Amino acid sequence: MSKLYIIPTPIGNLEDITFRSIRVLKEVDVVLAEDTRTSKKLFSHYNIDTPLSSFHMHNEHRVLSKWIERIKNGETIALISDAGTPAISDPGFLLVRACVKENIEVDCFPGATAFVPALVNSALACEKFIFEGFLPVKKGRQTRLMFLVEEERTMIFYESPHRILKTLKQFSEYFGEDRKVSVSREISKMFEETKRGNLIEVLQYFEDKKPKGEFVIIVDGKK
Repeated sequence: MSKLYIIPTPIGNLEDITFRSIRVLKEVDVVLAEDTRTSKKLFSHYNIDTPLSSFHMHNEHRVLSKWIERIKNGETIALISDAGTPAISDPGFLLVRACVKENIEVDCFPGATAFVPALVNSALACEKFIFEGFLPVKKGRQTRLMFLVEEERTMIFYESPHRILKTLKQFSEYFGEDRKVSVSREISKMFEETKRGNLIEVLQYFEDKKPKGEFVIIVDGKK
């Protein structure tokens, strides 16, 4: 039966993928990938020879209807991102929404995502939290930070290495230098690291050490 599979892929260590995910990636007709070059490394490691096709933020609006029609015509398709679970700060939402609208079955597998290990490892409260992902780069950034000043739940952010210092500085300004924070980078990779402390301590640490890798920032809520 034709359907769409949403399959998480490893965020670093290639062993962090389920047996079922590997089996289905081998069985489907086509795999839609954020970057086919990145996905080929995973496919090569697990001897997956299913055809890959690009599906990313720059083309998803343009190719969406084509893939919906192919699924309706009987093909079974899997969607993966470069790392982690599709649609979580990655392409995928539009395709899932379109499938649901067309009564196409969607099967989303459990699996890797960066913020869960970062949250649990932060030693900050994780029974209630809010996922913010990437803050707006320019327009709306300050407005969002001002809104979050009163947030009492633990906050989760994604950030790139070239913006991590700017973001930590702004967090210090808006949330206060003494606010507790945990910053994780390169999760599940060889140089995985988590730095905990207050915002000024963690900022100073990464000012002295050139930031590398993708970051997950966990910020304590207002007390």
